Amino acid sequence: MASETYQSVVLAKRPTESIVAGETFELKTQPKLTEADVKDGEILVEALYLSLDPAMRGWLRDARSYVPPVQIGEVMRGAVLVRVLSSKSPKFSPGDYGITSCGWRELAVVAEKDLQKAEVPSNGKSTDALGVLGMTGLTAYFGLLDVGQVKAGDVVVVSGAAGATGSVVCQIAKLKGAKVIGIAGSADKVAWLKELGCDDALNYKDGDLPKKFKEATKDFIDVFYDNVGGEILDLALSRAKPHARFVICGGISQYETEKPQGPKNYLNIIAMRIRMQGFIVFDYAAQYSDARKELAQWLAEGKIQRKETIVPGGLKAAEQALIDLFKGINTGKLLVEIKADKGQDSSKL
Repeated sequence: MASETYQSVVLAKRPTESIVAGETFELKTQPKLTEADVKDGEILVEALYLSLDPAMRGWLRDARSYVPPVQIGEVMRGAVLVRVLSSKSPKFSPGDYGITSCGWRELAVVAEKDLQKAEVPSNGKSTDALGVLGMTGLTAYFGLLDVGQVKAGDVVVVSGAAGATGSVVCQIAKLKGAKVIGIAGSADKVAWLKELGCDDALNYKDGDLPKKFKEATKDFIDVFYDNVGGEILDLALSRAKPHARFVICGGISQYETEKPQGPKNYLNIIAMRIRMQGFIVFDYAAQYSDARKELAQWLAEGKIQRKETIVPGGLKAAEQALIDLFKGINTGKLLVEIKADKGQDSSKL
């Protein structure tokens, strides 16, 4: 018998440091949405896969940022791969796949302007629209090519290199003729980075990272693509070439502390005339289409590989999966399976 309800997850309490299981979020049950709830220009969708991203931790802070914070009692923000159940929009039909930021919920009614068709390229799959062809892939693309201005012969160092964004950065850098050094948090991740073509890869948990980092960057650094911050950012500042470009994409090592720590080697920014720049992928929205075409071509030609870590268990598994994201549970893109899509062949935890 079909359920007469659906579930969503709301923010219950702002965490001061780490997200707290059973406290930060609350699972809610609502009456099921149906075709009767759909107005002209709207679409009823069911969630298939939920994207989990480090940026979500920042959205929980009541602070000024590039988007407003998630409010207490509000459905947690997040991008979702959905399937159309019913449509009163000429642009969508039942069975279509799409991407929408409807958040952590099983069902949603969305406006046609808020739903983007998920087109699967050759050698692709529907969840690529959340990963290599989604915000993480676009973040890698614009951060490296526009902010980092990578060129052939550059030495590129990538922190968080085995994550959804970092792994794409490494591969684009190689496509552009750079020497690439990736930094990750396990032997398995280091091995995967080498499979992707990284010239070297370091496990920051191995011990004596400063010595190994210095040896790996004997030619110094032209471009540092940072997803981590903290000690690794300091090490990169100490090994920068004159006029190096530092792409500040994230700082996951600092997200779950009440008192984030800035770099100690910041005076090297002066001495080496480093250009250190933060960016937000939304600033490039007008260029998404062209970037996706190039990423899709690389994917179809086998020039870019990707991995997904898919957590089963539906919405009730999302909170713990987000906690585990900050413990390095994922290789590549981290997704929560809300409802299985038979077309997928990704590995699951």
